[in-house]
Amino acid sequence: MRQSILLDTCAIIFLLSEQLAPDALAVLEEADREGREIYVSPISAWEIGILVSRGRLMLRTNPDAWFNTIIESGIRLAAMEPDVLIASSFLPVSTSLRDPADRILAATARAKDYQLMTRDRPLLDYAAEGHLNAVAC
Repeated sequence: MRQSILLDTCAIIFLLSEQLAPDALAVLEEADREGREIYVSPISAWEIGILVSRGRLMLRTNPDAWFNTIIESGIRLAAMEPDVLIASSFLPVSTSLRDPADRILAATARAKDYQLMTRDRPLLDYAAEGHLNAVAC
């Protein structure tokens, strides 16, 4: 069976706003057909809150309700366990991966063997270095 998918915060935003790249949408549709799980990290809830509080993201509802819509749609909440958080501090060296939320997403994908769906260049570069499996959205 192929890998489950972990959506980065940008992938969630693009998915719900129907701006996901066609290739990424096809990956999600294939995963659904194959019964593979699609996950979102709790760190994405924090990132959504930050984006809204700084005026960088406008939502039609409050961030709590918006994030709950994701979970209610069938996307599963990934565990954010202490060992994964610690592992995010000890990722293989990379000059491109500095953002703590990105590090947590990368550590989660590595620990759980998820394919990370993202548009963030540092995460895609980290994947290109061979540290995780990622697909651009």
